[in-house]
Order: sequence, then C-alpha cells, then structure tokens
Amino acid sequence: MCRSLLFLLALTLPAYGEEPLSGAAFEAFATGQTLSYAMGGTVYGAEQYLPGRQVIWAFRGQECRKGFWYEEGGQICFVYEDEPGAQCWTFSRDGDRLQARFSGDAEGAEPVQVQESAALTCAGPVPGV
Repeated sequence: MCRSLLFLLALTLPAYGEEPLSGAAFEAFATGQTLSYAMGGTVYGAEQYLPGRQVIWAFRGQECRKGFWYEEGGQICFVYEDEPGAQCWTFSRDGDRLQARFSGDAEGAEPVQVQESAALTCAGPVPGV
C-alpha cells in the first residue's frame, strides 16, 4: 500500500531536474525572443514574445495569430484572438533546456521541447505589424 502511494505521488511531481517557472521567470526568459516548439524532434510551431506579455503564434506553415499570456495557478496560460478560452502550460528548466507540458496532456506524456528560434515565419501577414 505504501509503495503504491509513493508511486502515485511521484507521478504528480515534476521529474528530477525540472523546476517549474513562475510567470516572472518565464517573462524574463521569453520576452524579446522567438521560441520554437517541437515534439519528437519535429518543430510544429513558433511564438514571438513581445513586451507586455503579448505574443504572436504560428503553427508551421499557417498564418500568425496575436494573443497574450498570464500566470494562473503555477501555469502560463495563453489566449489568442481567434480562440475562446485559455490554453495553459507548465514550463520548466531541465538543465539548459526548456520544456513545456500542456495542462490537458495525459500523465506521462512526452514534454514539448522549447528552444530559441531565429525568426517567426507566417504563411500570411503578421497581424498588427
């Protein structure tokens, strides 16, 4: 019984070496950068982080969307102009890497790798620019 409880508790904690980023730490890290997001080594999108917690996101090969982010309950939540509701993530450092876990992912799902990108590429015009 005790072993099972410890196993379940371990599943709810961040993996060794992961330190969840606060909103202030995420803001200090991301503002002024463009970050790419990848699963299994394949980049599926990128986001540019602007001052004032504003963002521009694009899935690979698609048009850009404006949005903003805020911190809530230890997560970083994003709201985009064409989607109702927030999409919340937990960002953490793993050594010199940054990774993210979507709040809707199943337990044990592979984290998304996040890294600095050269530039944001949009299939259409960049909104508001």
